[in-house]
Amino acid sequence: MNTSLKKPIRLLRAGAWRTYTGGRLIEKLHGNENALDSHFPEEWIMSTVKARNSGREHIVEGLSMVCENDISLADIISSNPIEALGKKHFKRYGASLGVLVKLIDSAERLTIQVHPTRQKAKELFESCFGKTECWHILGCRKINGENPCIYFGFKEGISREYWKDVFDKQDIDAMLGCLHKFDVSPGDTFLIEGGIPHAIGAGCFLVEIQEPTDYTIRTERRTPSGLDVSDFMCHQGLGFDKMFDCFDYTGYSKQEVIQRWKIEKDGNNIVGYDNTEMFRLEQIDVDGTIDITSDGAFSGIYILDGEGMVHTDIVTGGYQYFISACCEPFKISGKMKIMRFYGPK
Repeated sequence: MNTSLKKPIRLLRAGAWRTYTGGRLIEKLHGNENALDSHFPEEWIMSTVKARNSGREHIVEGLSMVCENDISLADIISSNPIEALGKKHFKRYGASLGVLVKLIDSAERLTIQVHPTRQKAKELFESCFGKTECWHILGCRKINGENPCIYFGFKEGISREYWKDVFDKQDIDAMLGCLHKFDVSPGDTFLIEGGIPHAIGAGCFLVEIQEPTDYTIRTERRTPSGLDVSDFMCHQGLGFDKMFDCFDYTGYSKQEVIQRWKIEKDGNNIVGYDNTEMFRLEQIDVDGTIDITSDGAFSGIYILDGEGMVHTDIVTGGYQYFISACCEPFKISGKMKIMRFYGPK
C-alpha cells in the first residue's frame, strides 16, 4: 500500500442507488451541464459505509476509493487506524470513522422515514451507531412549480397506534399531515436526531453529515414517482411491527421544532460540537492561501465551487480529500468554497 497518510488523500466520487430520483445538480457541480435526474441522487463522501439496497446486494455502492489506486478508504484506515484517525478517536470508536457525509439532490420528495437512535441501533441492529444526521441546504430548485421544503417532526397528539394505522392504510396525505412542513432556502440547517420522522422535499440540494450507517425505516410502500418499495427497504429486516419501535412519538409545535433543531451558522461552523457530539461541519471560503493542519484529528474536505490548489493538486468543484490525524500541514490556495467535516467529538 503506497498511499501516504502524511499527505491529503484524494478520493474518487462514490454514488449510491436510491429509491428516489435526482442528482442533476450534483452532476452539474462535476461539470456535466447536460445531465438528467436519475436514481443516483446522492454522492457519498469520505465513506467507509456500503449502501443497503434490496436486490442490489451484489453491487458495492457508497464506498470511497483512493484516486489512481485500487484501494478503499476503509482499507487504508484498517491498516493503520491510530495514525489515520488519532489516538483519542481510536480509543473510543476503534477503526470506524464514526461519520459519513453525502451530497443529496432531490428531484422528488423522499419517502417518509426515520433512523434509529444509538440506543435503538444497538438493540435492533447490533450497531454502535444510529443515524442522527444534519442537513445544510446548498441550493434549491422548483419542481413542478412547488417550492422546496422538508417535512420534519411529529405534530402533537400522534400516537403509535394512529401512525401504524395510517401506514397500514398507506394514507400518504394523512402521514404527511402528521409532520410539520417547512419551506427551505440556501443556508438553512436542521439537525435530525434519531427517532424523529422526516422527509426531504423535491428541489432540495444539500449536504448531509450523519452517523455512519444506512439504517432507514420507510413508511411508504411506493415512492412519489411510482416505484414500489420492497418490504426490506421499509423495515430493514425488523418486520412491519418492530419497525415502529424506531419512532419517537413525542409531539412538538412548529416553533418548538425550530427552536430545538434548526441551527444558526456560527462563523465558519455550520454544525458544531455544541449542537451535537456526533460530528462537526464547517464552510471555508478561500480567497488567497490558507494553511490546513490536522491537529491530531482526522477530517475531510470537499470543493463545492471555484478552482485552485490543494497541496500540489490543481482542483475544481467535486474534488474531495481525506486528511488523516497524522497529516503534515499543507496549503490550499485559489478562490473556492469548501466544506470541511469532522468525526465525533
